[in-house]
Amino acid sequence: MSTGSIVVQLFTAREARPVTNAIVRIHRPGGSGSCAGPELISAVPVDPDGRTVPIEVETPPRALSLEENYTGVPYGVYDVAIEAYGFANHLIRQVQVFEGETTLQEAQLVPFALESYDAPADFIFETPVHSLVRADCTGACPPKEFASLVLQRVVIPSQIAVHLGSPQSSAENVYVSFPNYIKNVCSSEIYPTWPENAIRANIYAQVSLALNRVYTEWYPSRGYPFQITNSTQYDQKFVKGRNIFENISRIFDEIFNVYVSRVGSQGPFFTEYCDGRQVTCPGLKQWGTVDLANQGYTPLGILRYYYGSGIELLETNNIQSIPQSYPGSPLRLGSSGVYVRILQSELNRVSRNYPLIGSVTVDGVFGASTENAVRAFQRIFSLTADGVVGKATWYRLSYIFVSVTKLAELGAENENLPTDAGSYPGNALREGSRGVGVSIVQFYLSTINRFYNAVPAVEVDGVFGPATTAAVRAFQRQFGLTVDGVVGRATWDKLYKLYLELVVQLPGVTANCPAYPGTPLRVGSFGRDVSVLQSWLSFVADYYPDIPKVVSDGIFGQDTRRAVAAFQRQFGLTEDGVAGRATWQRLCAVAGELSAGGSDAYPGTPLRLGSSGANVVKMQRYLNYIGGSYSSIPRLTVDGIYGAATRSAVTAFQRQFGLAADGVIGQSTWNRIVQVYDSLSSLAAAELSPEESPAPYAQALPQVAAEGFDPTRSLEAYFSAGESPAPRRPKGAG
Repeated sequence: MSTGSIVVQLFTAREARPVTNAIVRIHRPGGSGSCAGPELISAVPVDPDGRTVPIEVETPPRALSLEENYTGVPYGVYDVAIEAYGFANHLIRQVQVFEGETTLQEAQLVPFALESYDAPADFIFETPVHSLVRADCTGACPPKEFASLVLQRVVIPSQIAVHLGSPQSSAENVYVSFPNYIKNVCSSEIYPTWPENAIRANIYAQVSLALNRVYTEWYPSRGYPFQITNSTQYDQKFVKGRNIFENISRIFDEIFNVYVSRVGSQGPFFTEYCDGRQVTCPGLKQWGTVDLANQGYTPLGILRYYYGSGIELLETNNIQSIPQSYPGSPLRLGSSGVYVRILQSELNRVSRNYPLIGSVTVDGVFGASTENAVRAFQRIFSLTADGVVGKATWYRLSYIFVSVTKLAELGAENENLPTDAGSYPGNALREGSRGVGVSIVQFYLSTINRFYNAVPAVEVDGVFGPATTAAVRAFQRQFGLTVDGVVGRATWDKLYKLYLELVVQLPGVTANCPAYPGTPLRVGSFGRDVSVLQSWLSFVADYYPDIPKVVSDGIFGQDTRRAVAAFQRQFGLTEDGVAGRATWQRLCAVAGELSAGGSDAYPGTPLRLGSSGANVVKMQRYLNYIGGSYSSIPRLTVDGIYGAATRSAVTAFQRQFGLAADGVIGQSTWNRIVQVYDSLSSLAAAELSPEESPAPYAQALPQVAAEGFDPTRSLEAYFSAGESPAPRRPKGAG
């Protein structure tokens, strides 16, 4: 039997944070015309870094994908359903899997918000048939147009605006990182089973064509608000939401800043190409690269075969937003110096969001702990886990570092918003407007951009220019408003409401909580404010076991009343089960404190074999950190589950520090763990800048049961009924 694997990885905020509280289901789609519905293959949770184990599935034989004359489909297809607590459901249909290869289905999840569900298509994706099976056009298609170069230097863009259709169509634009764009293009246009030299030659061509489009400003110079299209008649194939292939991702990360150029020219060559079977064109033939690679041609040899001997491969270290270029040679065990310090500082910052990486001392010495952290980072992001920081690892870490710090910057800027930031300024804002109101709109748009690829980021400068107009139009189009680029009352209110749903994802958001709704929330209430309240309750419940978790469905029922009452009892408020102003503000503050690093106060109940939740995660991470200094304490998998390994580590800690060695974290053991952790981290921090200082683990939610995510109906129910998920609304909302 032929098999391949699917790995699903969940992020939010452009990879700034993993989504951990989720269940992934893999289905084999029902056959055409068959009465049988989809068949459930597997249902698995994700780990603390948002990643599933490899899920093995059946595929057609690998040989079919290497045969140019084979006209069938040489891969298996599966549907992937994702249910994550506090996030919108995702359904990706027709995910492609090849024999012997790992399909990586990444999903950028959007925090659950009733306001968001005016556009359900954002969360249901259909992967079209692969381009090598069915091309956009056949025969001798018209050659793609290109411009002579106008750029002064070649820069890899941090993100690229892609139009999902032909240039003249009214299709949407999406804004994606350049690496994710090329990985998507390559996975859409060639097979991962091809020889590596063929894959590399195709990636060089795809990078070069994209850079030529971006830096000749081919489309913007013609009045289009995008940089490239996803039509192969004009550019190259990009499929919103599709899977990529792990080996293609790995190869691209090694060569992403290398492009094709004419000898004597520094600019990227317009590398026109086609599949060579269904479509003919001047330039590279994709199927032909397989034959040439099998004959022993190098990637450059393949490119020169099609484009002539006068081309070469050039590399640029000019990469937008990346703070430091690759040092030029790999960093490994035994390396030292300023680049190792940069590496360690970035690892520590990223590890706050991806806790399995662990903290390292920023001392400029590449020791065993740094090597372990590098290996953990490489495993999380599908790189070769060798503990060596080559170009691929350096720049992948740089991209993630920029993403997490951007999210943190938004959190810090949120604290500077005026107290009446949600109040409509009284007059419409449009191109030419200036002032605080414009700055607030730009800040809301920049926050929304981290979660919605269709809304571009803008500079917060208080000037309503063309870029802000374009972003407002994109927002209006995304959420069903009149698309005029003007921020009137309806657009302002929608911006503010959506921002309130997303702001709780920003690090450090505590003082500037969403405004109290104005009237108490009680049994019978429903809507967005109830959903926010429930999300806070469920998050706080991970740390306080006496508070029951609730489903964030926007409906204030008896379960929510009991959870509110338990919170009030825990924090000394009037225990009436009604969320008035005092309860609202206290709950928001507690949730904010926990997400920003968490209280180290003893939770009130011992942790022991069988316990689970965020407090277990915290203790596991603290024990791992302490184990770096005390070899008698074994390292743990940080998974939020108090199993035998955790009990052994706790027992070892208790022996080390003269406590009763019972393997249970009662109050004395809890306090001692926190004390030792604080002492060790303070010693490390004494030699670091504040930015480099290790922080306690913040906001890692435990795995949850496979049911209870969808307040009205789970994706599993839709699969059983053979339906597509519809927007979720609160019961009785009309």
